[in-house]
Amino acid sequence: MKPAPVPFLKIDFNTRKALLFALTAERLSAYYEHRQWMTDAQGATLAGMWLSRSQLQLALSERRLLSELSDQFARQLADTLSREAGLYAAHEMMEALDPNYQSAFAHDMLDECERLLRESGVTE
Repeated sequence: MKPAPVPFLKIDFNTRKALLFALTAERLSAYYEHRQWMTDAQGATLAGMWLSRSQLQLALSERRLLSELSDQFARQLADTLSREAGLYAAHEMMEALDPNYQSAFAHDMLDECERLLRESGVTE
């Protein structure tokens, strides 16, 4: 007998904010490591893979929006920071993906992710 599929759960605003933060961190890290930007499609796919591991789901249109926002945010950071500061930002954000890591900078970036989401109309 085939086991019943596990239902996927919808995600809340804080999860969307964390996902935007993680995508931005990945984009910055990849940019500074390979000098190449991740595409929006790659970002949306990566978000879908991360969510599915936790049995969460988000519509493709919403994943694309988060991917686009993370691209804008990462490019803005890269354009306004020196290479050294950008490397530091990418490192701090990647480290902050571990919930045990505390970083004032990462908290500021998380606040900026919240602002970006609210400005784009994401409120739930």
